[in-house]
Amino acid sequence: MRKFAPYVLKSLWRHRARTVLTVSGTAVALLVFCFIGSVQRGLARLTSSEEADRTLIVFQESRFCPQSSRLPQDYARTIADTPGVSDVIPIKVFTNNCRASLDAIVFQGMAAHKLEAWRDLTLTSGDWSAYEGQDDAALVGEAVANRRGLAAGDKFTIGGVSVVVRGVFHSPVAADNNLIYTHLDFLQRARGADGVGTVTLHEVKLTDGADPDAVAKRLDQAFESGPVATTTRTKGMYQADTLADLAELIGFVHWLGYACVGLVLSLVATTTVMSVQDRIKEHAVLQTLGLRPQRVFSLVVLESLVLSTLGGVLGVAASALLLAGAGMSIAAEGVTIAFEPSAMLALQGLLVAVAVGLVAGLAPGWQAARMEIVAALRHA
Repeated sequence: MRKFAPYVLKSLWRHRARTVLTVSGTAVALLVFCFIGSVQRGLARLTSSEEADRTLIVFQESRFCPQSSRLPQDYARTIADTPGVSDVIPIKVFTNNCRASLDAIVFQGMAAHKLEAWRDLTLTSGDWSAYEGQDDAALVGEAVANRRGLAAGDKFTIGGVSVVVRGVFHSPVAADNNLIYTHLDFLQRARGADGVGTVTLHEVKLTDGADPDAVAKRLDQAFESGPVATTTRTKGMYQADTLADLAELIGFVHWLGYACVGLVLSLVATTTVMSVQDRIKEHAVLQTLGLRPQRVFSLVVLESLVLSTLGGVLGVAASALLLAGAGMSIAAEGVTIAFEPSAMLALQGLLVAVAVGLVAGLAPGWQAARMEIVAALRHA
């Protein structure tokens, strides 16, 4: 088939406008397909990782938005003394928008030594010692920095909270790249003195072999008669419950991905059928010159495959560039889902394009191969 490649390319170039429109339509559909896949991957990574199953979140009972959860900070001492608990970190969370948003800013305040020990952060700019030594200093995730145009040394204000950026960091956990870390005591005082001594949640690391459900039950029982009752769940369950509405919407959008595949199939098949109809006599001449029907069938399928694959390559490449460069995410109630590009997702998009190209070419190829030579030559 290699020697027929120039013929296929010339056939496609003969109708430039049609080819360009088909390839661009395919590229857009595959770009949407990859975007949907990246959101689903981000949600799965957030709620089903090993860390999410071995870490507990202690939250105020019957509270959802971070601003409405106010736990005593000294609960940390009781939590640390509970069997099965390895370590605990009090965290203050502030977000400018508790509802679903594509540009939510989420602050997490915690002690600097706990941040260094608990989070895998690599500073791409700035200085850790400068962050430790300044009360209103902040470390900004690279996704937020790219969206907001922030760099080390900049002052940033939102929702009444003003910080000085002392570092931009990268984290292997994509969702963390959409966070801003500050000192705990600073964030407690940032919106008034009534926040001193309270936190949004306590993040609990378990010892090896500890049963998360049993430890969660003990913690809730310990605080049941305290000043503030708690609800304790694994980090994965906490994030899944917090994002329940978004997760349902993402599950529905999953069908949009299948619709994109159907769109590509319809688009490429229609273009290939039109191409076959335009070249009925040409295919008859080729068979007259000795090409077997099977070869004509292969040429038509190859043409369909080239159209779909070229559009797929462009769509996958565009989605990878946009996702990697824009650092897109969606957040709700202080929990962020990052749009995660990946080599596996890109490969999946390319395989879909190739498969659709092959399927789309079957019917037109069969039509071209089965056509009677004499009738085809008489075709007007």
